[in-house]
Amino acid sequence: MSRTGDSGEEDRGGPKSAHGAHGAADGRSGSLSRRGFLAVGAVGAAAWAGSSLLPSGVDRVLGPSDAIGGRGSQGAGPTDPGDRPVFEPTGAGLPTPLGERAPLERPRREVSLPGPNGSSLTPLEALHGIITPSDLHYERHHSGIPFLDPHAYRLLIHGMVERPTSFSLLDLARFPARTVIRFIECGGNGMFGYRDPNPAMTPQRVAGLTSTSQWTGVPLSVLLREVGVKPEATWFLAEGDDPGHYARSIPVAKALDDAMIVYGQNGEAIRPEQGYPARLLVPGFEGSANVKWVRRIELSDAPFMTRSETSEYTDPLPTDTARIFSLVMDASSIITFPAYPVTLPEKGWWEISGLAWSGRGKISRVEVTTDGGRTWSRAALETPVLPRCHTRFRYVWKWSGRRHLLASRAVDETGYVQPTREALMAVRGPATMYHWNNVRAWNVWPDGGVSFAGGGDL
Repeated sequence: MSRTGDSGEEDRGGPKSAHGAHGAADGRSGSLSRRGFLAVGAVGAAAWAGSSLLPSGVDRVLGPSDAIGGRGSQGAGPTDPGDRPVFEPTGAGLPTPLGERAPLERPRREVSLPGPNGSSLTPLEALHGIITPSDLHYERHHSGIPFLDPHAYRLLIHGMVERPTSFSLLDLARFPARTVIRFIECGGNGMFGYRDPNPAMTPQRVAGLTSTSQWTGVPLSVLLREVGVKPEATWFLAEGDDPGHYARSIPVAKALDDAMIVYGQNGEAIRPEQGYPARLLVPGFEGSANVKWVRRIELSDAPFMTRSETSEYTDPLPTDTARIFSLVMDASSIITFPAYPVTLPEKGWWEISGLAWSGRGKISRVEVTTDGGRTWSRAALETPVLPRCHTRFRYVWKWSGRRHLLASRAVDETGYVQPTREALMAVRGPATMYHWNNVRAWNVWPDGGVSFAGGGDL
């Protein structure tokens, strides 16, 4: 590291088979009777034969009638395995220098906004657990992806500090490392489902601008102690090394709490689209505050009011006022199975599954309705339940073969309850630009087809 002066240079989502063995006879999480278990097992076996538990796009490869997700099959069973395409595994069964997915596993991000000022969406319905594979982590860029030389990388910390310092990547790696599992969510996540809900929307399309990774780096508080932050400093500017030098103002209190400069993601170096060689991580804050390719941190006694936080990420309200520096992401959730375009092949036991998260801390509970909001039941939370991290929830449900309206709502440890679309719109208005965290619903039709129901009029 070097001391410096004060001047310085940022479809069809594959379905899961019926996991009824985890459920209770009344449709709640718990234990089944032996008779119920055997009934579930029969359904599960049929589903297993059709889907082979391949949720990440296999039915897109095999065609609409080859797996459970095939709406065109109207719930028909799987086709003869002989009709399926033959593939040759790469590597002829020998060790290879770099692993790859099984040939029929083809999850993909959806490019929702092409170009340098673009984005791509994580296929939430294709994932197990809570960790997002690095190559499926959502993207949001404001001026493209720079390709930076890690040997030339420098992070300058200056402004209201005693010892302005420039840190190399090696300098950062010499500090004691910390690893955390945290979600990042774009402030614009949920826009499509809030403004213009469409029955043919997948979970990816509805809420795919969020992902969870395991991040490794150095706490920002350690670096600030190294440079000696002056008492009057209450805000800092984080600036990226992308062509537009994207920059955001963040309270120093967050830096001293849990903010990090991270260089590792899911056990490897951060991907270029995620900020290689280093990015700022501010857990629970909107994604744009997690400045990628971070090159400069400047301490000040006031926010910097950059273009990125005034013309963007400021939210007009129906009261002719605006929300600014609404950094924390509120509690949210979404059911990822069953969801469009899955088709349930037969009535009986099915496991409803999804993700919940909150920028305020841990998820304390998730409730699921299968009757359009008339009754709500608590779902099981899969451990670990971590703060500011995706939490997987599961609820075993017995589908009657009639139409049902499914939805989930999350409650975090502060007591905040995920609002309905109607309640959120009453406060924010129809033209709100960010933080769409309303309850999302799914229709299950008598033929087994599933479609997005928007807010569901819950």
